[in-house]
Amino acid sequence: MSPVKAVLFDRDGTLVHDVPYNADPGLVRPVDGAREALDALRARGIRTGVVTNQSGIARGLLTEADARRVNRRVEELLGPFDVWTMCPHGPDDGCPCRKPRPGMILRAAGRLRTDPADCVVIGDIGADVEAAHRAGAHALLVPTPQTRPEETSAAPHVAPDLLTAVHLLLNTPAWDGPAASPPPTGQALAGVRRPAGPARAVPASPAGPGAERVPRGRPV
Repeated sequence: MSPVKAVLFDRDGTLVHDVPYNADPGLVRPVDGAREALDALRARGIRTGVVTNQSGIARGLLTEADARRVNRRVEELLGPFDVWTMCPHGPDDGCPCRKPRPGMILRAAGRLRTDPADCVVIGDIGADVEAAHRAGAHALLVPTPQTRPEETSAAPHVAPDLLTAVHLLLNTPAWDGPAASPPPTGQALAGVRRPAGPARAVPASPAGPGAERVPRGRPV
């Protein structure tokens, strides 16, 4: 049984409303309940971090300095995080950090001096879930309209919104079973929907293994 020691969040679509390739801090808008959820974790001494794909840097749509300014605005609105990790690479760069690869999660856990098995990754697409599993961490999906149905059905744990997800984590003393797969039948996180049947691999996005969220119909 593994108590949660750190929660690592996807940024866009999870903590703040998704603005594709956002370079403008003025466009940052937290999702409902984000500040309350984070404050609840901090009050319990649970570390928090952000793991975010930012391929707009590789695509030339924003600079790393732009992305860091947006990150600072997120902290101004939501409070300080214990760790930030950001991947500036594109889907064809083959880097080990770009979700669904596990590099950012492993790096964040290392900087927090926490075993990945004691971390929960909260995100809104299948790449977040897959990255968590590859790192040996737990995953919890909070779907948005951009989340594909197959990503939701494949996720081991699903919550309807961010605040509910965090409240459920705080009210569950431990996660049962191995981090890299859903727990056995009957041991799902209380109050969180878990699909019936065996765990399934998260389907790859059409953009390839390093795909990130983009509005449907938008070229990747």
